[in-house]
Amino acid sequence: MATRILIDHRAGGAVSNAEGTVKPVALPPQAAAPLRHPEKAHRPDNPIKRKPDWIRVKAPTHPIYQETRNLMRDNKLVTVCEEAACPNIGECWSQRHATMMIMGEICTRACAFCNITTGMPKSLDADEPRRVADAVAKLGLRHVVITSVDRDDLADGGAAHFAAVIAAIRAAAPETTIEILTPDFLRKDGALEVVVAARPDVFNHNLETVPKLYPTIRPGARYYHSLRLLDRVKQLDPSIFTKSGVMVGLGETRPEVLQVMDDMRSAEIDFLTIGQYLQPTIKHAAVDRFVEPAEFEDYARMARGKGFLLVSATPLTRSSYHADRDFAALREARNARLAGRALAGAAA
Repeated sequence: MATRILIDHRAGGAVSNAEGTVKPVALPPQAAAPLRHPEKAHRPDNPIKRKPDWIRVKAPTHPIYQETRNLMRDNKLVTVCEEAACPNIGECWSQRHATMMIMGEICTRACAFCNITTGMPKSLDADEPRRVADAVAKLGLRHVVITSVDRDDLADGGAAHFAAVIAAIRAAAPETTIEILTPDFLRKDGALEVVVAARPDVFNHNLETVPKLYPTIRPGARYYHSLRLLDRVKQLDPSIFTKSGVMVGLGETRPEVLQVMDDMRSAEIDFLTIGQYLQPTIKHAAVDRFVEPAEFEDYARMARGKGFLLVSATPLTRSSYHADRDFAALREARNARLAGRALAGAAA
């Protein structure tokens, strides 16, 4: 059982710089509320394309969805499912699947694809690790995903806070497996080592797109830094599963996606996710095209052939979609591969 949860910490407006990070700006006194994406206000409008039939989802009506929604409201929690406008909210909430977002809901990056609010975050909440762990224990989660906004304002990018949350969950719910989806810790020397030392079961960091699109889609990040980050996790602790994902439909080509797969395998990434990019607002990057289901199936076939332990490639695939079920499959796939190698070694 799991539930996608994000704790509310709203902040003021911001503008982006050339690096894709943001700085605060003064809002006029008459403003009723800060703009959600002020750094995108100057961008030309990109009309939102009509979604094809294979992407449409039904409005949530399941009673457990309502129970999950009420749980969020009763505990004054804000969900990343709602914040990021995830298309899977009905299905996931009906199954109580959870991704907890720590360190607030204000991101210091200004990615062109993301619907999370940008601005200058508030100070870290020292009590958050305990409260997250309590929620995991009370919900009886088998598997939990912990993610965060980018915190370029912190000396370690929030690495110590990630480690504190992992430790708190281990103490409160020792049977729960932990998956983390981290920022890139760009220019935060020693940060990755702190998180890996806390020994999450799965370390996820998304490459998001192909290298040529980074300047426009993910301007605050660096493709090869993100790749090296995941490679370094395996060097530090080979027992930790690594995971990464990309969006398609942003203007990438098939050979470019296949090259990203090869790059990931060179870093020994275990689990690949591929999903369709969906445009949150008219100020976000436009959808170049809607990739058909057969092409996702082809990507999945190619990825399996390249040696990933697990692949999820569908239009509605998202980073933590079916994470609890996928973790069990990931562990089984590793055990099967190790058993196969043992047999081959014995035969030799």
